[in-house]
Amino acid sequence: MLYIAARDHVFAISLSASSEQIVPQQKLTWKTKDVDKCTVRGKNSDECYNYIKVLVPRNDEMLFACGTNAFNPTCRNYKMSTLEQDGEEVVGQARCPFESRQSNVGLFAGGDFYSATMTDFLASDAVIYRSLGESSPVLRTVKYDSKWLREPHFLHAIEYGNYVYFFFSEIAVEYTTLGKVVFSRVARVCKNDNGGSPRVLERYWTSFLKARLNCSVPGDSFFYFDVLQSLTNVLQINHRPAVLGVFTTQANSITGSAVCAFYMDDIEKAFNGKFKEQRNSESAWTPVPEEQVPKPRPGCCAGDGSAAAYKSSTTFPDDTLTFIKNHPLMDEAVPSVNHRPYFTRTTSRFKLTQLAVDTSAGPYKNHTVLFLGSEDGRVLKILASTQLNASFSTQLLEDIDVYNPTKCNVRGEDRRVLGLELDREHHALFVAFSSCVIRVPLSRCNDYGSCKDLEADVVMRAVKRASLQSEQLLEVICFVRVVFVRASVLNNLVSYFGVVEECSPPPLPNPPRKTFVLNLNRDAYPHSMLNPHCEP
Repeated sequence: MLYIAARDHVFAISLSASSEQIVPQQKLTWKTKDVDKCTVRGKNSDECYNYIKVLVPRNDEMLFACGTNAFNPTCRNYKMSTLEQDGEEVVGQARCPFESRQSNVGLFAGGDFYSATMTDFLASDAVIYRSLGESSPVLRTVKYDSKWLREPHFLHAIEYGNYVYFFFSEIAVEYTTLGKVVFSRVARVCKNDNGGSPRVLERYWTSFLKARLNCSVPGDSFFYFDVLQSLTNVLQINHRPAVLGVFTTQANSITGSAVCAFYMDDIEKAFNGKFKEQRNSESAWTPVPEEQVPKPRPGCCAGDGSAAAYKSSTTFPDDTLTFIKNHPLMDEAVPSVNHRPYFTRTTSRFKLTQLAVDTSAGPYKNHTVLFLGSEDGRVLKILASTQLNASFSTQLLEDIDVYNPTKCNVRGEDRRVLGLELDREHHALFVAFSSCVIRVPLSRCNDYGSCKDLEADVVMRAVKRASLQSEQLLEVICFVRVVFVRASVLNNLVSYFGVVEECSPPPLPNPPRKTFVLNLNRDAYPHSMLNPHCEP
């Protein structure tokens, strides 16, 4: 089932429907009763609706939804099977933003709800927040402290191991001499964090750490893609847990986009490295000498590592709590996989905005395919070279114009792709815009005279973009055949290029059923992906 969060509504879409037309199987309507109060505050009438900004599974049977509710954020529980409300409303402050343009993320982990958003009407207090747990105390980041958060734009949150990770971009405090420079960050909190002592950090995180994500092209002068736009859940890249993200250049720079991957163990290395500090307002930011770091190490979880002797974070020494309060930023940035992007685009004036990833494409399920949404309503399909010494380079397979003015043009044309979701079982890509969701069949053979024409088009494009040796060309041809066809129809193409080896037949996908969520009011929640095939 696909759940779509929109303005005043949540739609449930059956993924098994064969038609390209998206017809809601169920719909819930949740309209605000505070329109008059909203307009009295001087807000535009378009803002005085209930934009559903949070829609996440609470468990296998329940959805947790929060809406802006005309600048009075409110949350409810709904049954997945019927979309009927379950229980009473709860206050949405610190769980949901006040208006649709504000960023937010949220997820349930261990029965607790972790959220990141703005907590006030003026959007002056950014927070990473934990609530709704039966036994865990409510915790938040320190208020109005730019060392913790400075004008953040929250993108994604994931549960991994003993931690919950938050990915966002923010104004860099360590580069204030260069003006307002945006950096991408990953922050981490312990799931068993109970806050500090009554003297230091009571009701605040004691484990909050953050580090920069380095997505850049190496060279004599590095070219940085500093602004995170979208991120995946944890995937397997080269048999290692990793996340992939779309990054773009600064707003006042040349237009550019890139896709970078980050191993989770590299993220952990950054959090286990040196801390960064500014001794006074006039000095530069420098690493903290190791001998000045108290024990147990700040940022550790109680009962683990150097804090193994402590049953709760409330018993941490004041030195450790004071240090983490003043030093949440790590010195070293997290390097990207292979120390370079998988894919870059600097020739278009439109930036990339979203991505979805299939890490098990190809005859041996060892290829990675990227689906990249852009500001102009297009989706790029990329065969990524994930290894440093791979036999082929990253290739553009398709450039698809997805935006449909007939379906999407309500008032003006907002062609920006807000979300991508892949349904592996039914070979479909769902593309979310501000006013519509479009289902795109991944095989798309109807656009060509035959699958043979499609294969030839893709392979010829690869040949033009790179000088491939015979065995490299075979790998690309085999991949294209597995991605697009089930029958053996590449013999003439293989013969034309002088490659005589046969490709292995593709395995048919048989994944478990999944629940997806798309949000028209914010970035989508990405899940696992699929391996597309042409129909014979």
